[in-house]
Amino acid sequence: MSAGAFAWAEPPVAQAPRTITVALDGSGDFASIQEAVDSAKKGDTVFLKPGRYQQDVTVHSKDQIKLVGAGRDKVTLLGRETIVGVLHVGKWPYGATNIEISDMTINEHGGHAVGLFNGKGVLLKRLTINGMLFSQQVEDARIEDCTIGGSETTGVQFADSQAVLIGNFIHNNDHGVNVAGKSNVRLERNIITRSLFEAVVVSGKAKAVLISNTLVKNGGGAAFLGQSESEVSGNVVGLNRVGFLVAPSSRVSTSFNALYKNIDGDYVRSGNPNQPAPELRAQSDITADPFFVDPGHDDFRLRVDTPLVKVGTFPFLGALAPASQPTR
Repeated sequence: MSAGAFAWAEPPVAQAPRTITVALDGSGDFASIQEAVDSAKKGDTVFLKPGRYQQDVTVHSKDQIKLVGAGRDKVTLLGRETIVGVLHVGKWPYGATNIEISDMTINEHGGHAVGLFNGKGVLLKRLTINGMLFSQQVEDARIEDCTIGGSETTGVQFADSQAVLIGNFIHNNDHGVNVAGKSNVRLERNIITRSLFEAVVVSGKAKAVLISNTLVKNGGGAAFLGQSESEVSGNVVGLNRVGFLVAPSSRVSTSFNALYKNIDGDYVRSGNPNQPAPELRAQSDITADPFFVDPGHDDFRLRVDTPLVKVGTFPFLGALAPASQPTR
């Protein structure tokens, strides 16, 4: 046998990450977002040039790819007439892992805008989502610095998912955020406003942490139902019909929340009818005007003269730091 028979084969050369460009005018690698995503390999970025895309896209059976728009004011996904929803990550029974989507606007179609299904490690950031964002059986989802609104049902719906929502503006939905099933979700530094009903609902056997959010001008601040378990601290909850609605079967721990002008009570026990439950109020709660800069125009920053600074371990309560300069 020749000596060459024992030579080791050269390992395959790893493909360098690529940027795959999508453009409606033909100046990119593809005009179809779906075709670009289907062609993407691990580490690749699909970049969308400016345009209004009458397309939908499903990202599944992919690992470590990015879908990036030229900016939320420059790229809009509109969907197609025959498809419910516009952007889907994961697809039953397939999944998707380590997917990042950013810098575009996604309009709802058929009641849904974005669906996350059976994935893991999904990051959504700097998106404007006009319609519902639905998540089912997703692990390690992170939704950050997004604007989500205009759903006739729920802005963000979680079913049996694990997720973090941080720094989002969620507005003008029937419900703001619904944490259901066996979900485990952390909400931090979000503004949720103008929900027809509650800003946040935690139900079933879900677990939730609400920390440093601003829940204002909703039908209700937060409802804790079923056998859910929640920790609620450092939030500003004001100008709602109800502050916190608590079912006897749920378990809720509250501390250092600022409550302000909730019409039917800061704490209410659910029933038929609901009953005010001031005994549920935490001793560390504050009842005071937060002194928002301009709540009529959704500027929920705190004025420099706010009483909501240096409360417990919090430098300030709510989602937004005090304005740096006095306002007139």
